[in-house]
Amino acid sequence: MKKFDLNGKVVLITGAAGGIGQAVANRLYACGANLVLTDVSADGLNRTFAALSKERVLLAPLDVTDMAATKDVVDQAVKQFGHLDMVMANAGIGAKVPSTMLTIDEDEFTKVINVDLFGVWNTVKASLPHIINTKGHVLITSSIYAFINGVANAPYAMSKAAVEQMGRALRAELSGTGATAGVLYPGWVDTNIAKVAFGGHDIATKLVQHAMPGPFGRRVKPDEIALAVVAGVERRASQIIAPRYWIPMSWFRGIINIISDAMLDKDTKFQKLIRELEQKQ
Repeated sequence: MKKFDLNGKVVLITGAAGGIGQAVANRLYACGANLVLTDVSADGLNRTFAALSKERVLLAPLDVTDMAATKDVVDQAVKQFGHLDMVMANAGIGAKVPSTMLTIDEDEFTKVINVDLFGVWNTVKASLPHIINTKGHVLITSSIYAFINGVANAPYAMSKAAVEQMGRALRAELSGTGATAGVLYPGWVDTNIAKVAFGGHDIATKLVQHAMPGPFGRRVKPDEIALAVVAGVERRASQIIAPRYWIPMSWFRGIINIISDAMLDKDTKFQKLIRELEQKQ
């Protein structure tokens, strides 16, 4: 498959004002790409990318749950740069407070699903005709939560499993067109979403420490993910899993999930922490 040379490409990234989106934007800019960067906060975009060339970067505030607004941003991108070569559907949120499905606020559950699933759908749907026209690439940000237990984080995990399937289906549907799609699976990353499980909430932190031994409970910097994204996109990879020690977990998810779920059924320390989490709501 022909290499996807990022130099001169026009790339739209949602959720770009921080975390993985920001790190990827900076890396793609260094590769020579022209960028369309979106986030819900105009101030956040302007602060984050003030130093970048206005000729190569379009900043566009966007709520990805709004399909009409998403289509408008895509139209702005094509109007300014003439075409669109790649989209990274990256915008995502987590629940403000770790909760079980018994105790989570109903509106918050719905909001996470709307942003993390339907926001990705809106972004891909609005961009896809242009991506096909340029024989470009779609990258969907999923998560290791697509293949590990989503306990105390169900709406996020549900969304990430769903967008994995979206990316896989899209990859197959685009076969033969010259356009491609891939799925990004970041592990724990030092972002606002992960902070709650790394000191931001005492019980959530204990749950991660208990259930994720060794490197699986380690956070990495967003730039480590960005480097993997650049390498993966250039070869039009169907999957980008970073850090790489999560790869076997994905390969053998069937048997690992059966074993790990069975272990949680019998883990009294884990069960005690879950009951404590529910009592704090």
